[in-house]
This record gives sequence, structure tokens and C-alpha cells, in this order.
Amino acid sequence: MNGLLAQRAKTIKLAIFDVDGVMTDGRLYFLADGSEFKTFNTLDGHGIKMLIASGVLTAIISGRTTPAVERRANNLGIQHVYQGREDKLAVLEELLAELGLDYSQVAYLGDDLPDLPVIRRVGLGMAVANAHSFVRQHAHGVTSARGGEGAVREFCELILDAQGNLEAAQAAYL
Repeated sequence: MNGLLAQRAKTIKLAIFDVDGVMTDGRLYFLADGSEFKTFNTLDGHGIKMLIASGVLTAIISGRTTPAVERRANNLGIQHVYQGREDKLAVLEELLAELGLDYSQVAYLGDDLPDLPVIRRVGLGMAVANAHSFVRQHAHGVTSARGGEGAVREFCELILDAQGNLEAAQAAYL
């Protein structure tokens, strides 16, 4: 693991995820009736569950609003969900005030320009492998996996490992 990323991940108390392009592959699917559906990766979901079990708080901040995101967040136990909020930095500041945390205790995983202000402000700001090149350039780190294809799991395990909780999380299944 990259030593600088591990150092940044060691103090994380809140992990925040974008949705489209991070928890999903970024494609939008619309049915003939106008409804929308999304596909999520189960490996990513279990990474979030392990992170929550280790005591790290979780949140979603998405510029779009869809019932699928609310349902997925509920299924995984994600504590804080903000949809339809394009000013993600403003949401972050609200969340920090509510939780009594500071920027250095937050990790964020994003993929596009609206994520960049948060990525640059938090203690651990990362981009998925297929994020926009400008975002990758300004992130603290980039996952090897693409959005919707294991990037969330990689991000969660980076935090778990840095905090000394990954082995115990995995050993629980032996």
C-alpha cells in the first residue's frame, strides 16, 4: 500500500462516496416509461459493510436523485444520504458540523469535476481508475479498479488496512 495514502487513511472516521461513476459504472439506464435503474457491485457493497462494522461512518453525496440510491444505501446501512445536491462541498460542511469532525478525518471517492472540491479538501481524496483525467491528476490517489467494478471495495479496504482492521474483517469469514 502506498505509504502516504495509508498515512492519510489511518485517521479516517467518515467515508463518503459519489454514486454515478463510482458506485456504478457511470451509465444511466432509462426504461420506456421514463423510470431509471442502476447496477451496483456486490463486492463494493460488502466493502462498505465491513467499513461500517469497523466503526467508520459512511455517506453518499450525489448530484442526481433516484430511488435506487436510497434503497441501496438502506440495504448497506449507509448512515447519511444526500441526493440532488450539486454543491458537494456545502454538503460536506453541513455533515462535518453535524458530526463534529474535521476535513482531515474524511475520505471521499469520486470520478468527475463536481467531486473535485471535496477531493481536494478532505484528508483522503481519491478518484476511481476511469475518473476524468483532471480529477485523477488532483486526487491524493487513484484506485486500480474502475467505478462500479470494485473501486469502492478497494477504497474501503485501503482504509480498513491502514487502520489495522482488514485482517480481522476478513478473518471473521474463516
